[in-house]
Amino acid sequence: MGFNVPVINRDSEWCYAHAVEWTKANQKKLVLIIVSVALLLDNMLYMVIVPIIPHYLRQLHNYKETIVYTSNTTVDVGNGTYHIIPKFYRTYEDEDIELGWLFASKALLQIFVNPLSGFVIDRIGYEIPMIIGLSVMFASTSIFSLGKSYGVLFFARSLQGFGSAFADTAGLAMIADRFTEDGERSAALGIALAFISFGCLVAPPFGSVLYDALGKNVPFLILAFVCLVDAIAVFMVIQPRPPLATSRDEKGEKKHGTPMWRLFMDPYIATCSGALIMANVSLAFLEPTIGKHILETMPNEPHWKHGAIWLPAFVPHVVGVYVTVKLLQRFPRHTWAIAMVGLAMEGIACIAIPFMTTIEGLVIPLSFVCFGIALIDTSLLPMLAHLVDTRHVSVYGSVYAIADISYSFAYAFGPIIASGIVNVFGFTTLNIIICVTNVGYVPVLWMLAKVDGYSSIDKKDKDEAGNGTQLTEHAKNEYGAIGGAPGQDYPTNQTSAFNGSYQAQTNPFAAQPEFPPGYDPLNPTW
Repeated sequence: MGFNVPVINRDSEWCYAHAVEWTKANQKKLVLIIVSVALLLDNMLYMVIVPIIPHYLRQLHNYKETIVYTSNTTVDVGNGTYHIIPKFYRTYEDEDIELGWLFASKALLQIFVNPLSGFVIDRIGYEIPMIIGLSVMFASTSIFSLGKSYGVLFFARSLQGFGSAFADTAGLAMIADRFTEDGERSAALGIALAFISFGCLVAPPFGSVLYDALGKNVPFLILAFVCLVDAIAVFMVIQPRPPLATSRDEKGEKKHGTPMWRLFMDPYIATCSGALIMANVSLAFLEPTIGKHILETMPNEPHWKHGAIWLPAFVPHVVGVYVTVKLLQRFPRHTWAIAMVGLAMEGIACIAIPFMTTIEGLVIPLSFVCFGIALIDTSLLPMLAHLVDTRHVSVYGSVYAIADISYSFAYAFGPIIASGIVNVFGFTTLNIIICVTNVGYVPVLWMLAKVDGYSSIDKKDKDEAGNGTQLTEHAKNEYGAIGGAPGQDYPTNQTSAFNGSYQAQTNPFAAQPEFPPGYDPLNPTW
């Protein structure tokens, strides 16, 4: 007997038994919740520093500060007295460079760690790497919250990329492994993608409000605590060994996933990876540059609107996820068409962004951009799992490591490339480039129309096994039952002398040690 639990007035052992029973009965829901929270945390950690770190580093006097005087203003204060007020502004040496490297360090390290994380996940499963990733994210976020120098912040930010490479890849692979039906897999990945976008959009106002009210430490400590809780929750969904049937073959031996380099050589997986990069290039290009564009073209807009401009776009993204899931259920063989529409919509919407003159007007094309991204991500992520099922081995670590590399590649190099283009050619040219590249990639997605012609490898194996059984039955009907059952052994149109001498010999169709029953040496396709 345990102790009495207050409020519910039940014994602790009873509570534990019912908790274990509920956990076993709701494994899929728990997996989806845990993975969605992990993806939410990762994207919040990526974006929460945007309103915090530039101001915080200036407070630390991290840069060499220079005061530049522009002009003097003379003010008449009355009684023939005039005050001369100099106008000036401050410049901070190498601020853009150091901020750019700090922002990009997470995604850059994530690119290099993803091949390792995919290999490890394919070998040892999904749960332990996810626990490792969330634990590293907890430690790195705690360090980031307490860091008071650029070097410590850079180290912690890079360490976050290491943890994200394991947590994100293992989470997406776990969803693909637990949700085996195409319809439920698309819905589950769509929900996870909604949490990704929610993390990106809610993190800047979350960080800004808490930073202004309580300081730098609080928002990062809150996120670190949630990382720790999510890592502990993973223990509730760890599968007992041996793992799921999808991780083992028919003989019970553990499957080894296809190496990542071979998956990269698959033209369909490479096409999906390129589409994921192109879909996220628009956000990666616009997020670091649109703020400056607003300051230059809409100087009278209040500053609080600059950070909140992405929040309305969350609604179209969620609507896009829902619409895509419903379309995939109704038109399961037209995944490629949904992705083509989304990518074209995203590129065309970018053309309108430079010509908007108000914040409200700017929200409209950004909403179409986020809606198009939802169509692409929600349709192509399940397709990656389908491609692994049909063309490779049903182990998903490496293929979702490729997807994570695609995201990281866009966000690692996007801000650097976009800043250079804006400085040289302007913001309008940047959006034209986004439109041309996105629309230009649309015809490439046409080749994904062939993907739906493939069926599962496991299903093919079963069909072939079924054909073998039919051949065995055919052999029985043609030559008689194995072992020479009376009346079914051989045709009776031979002479009795021949029958006597023939039946005295060893039955040529009986099971031999080196051949399975029903083996026909004259039928090479058996």
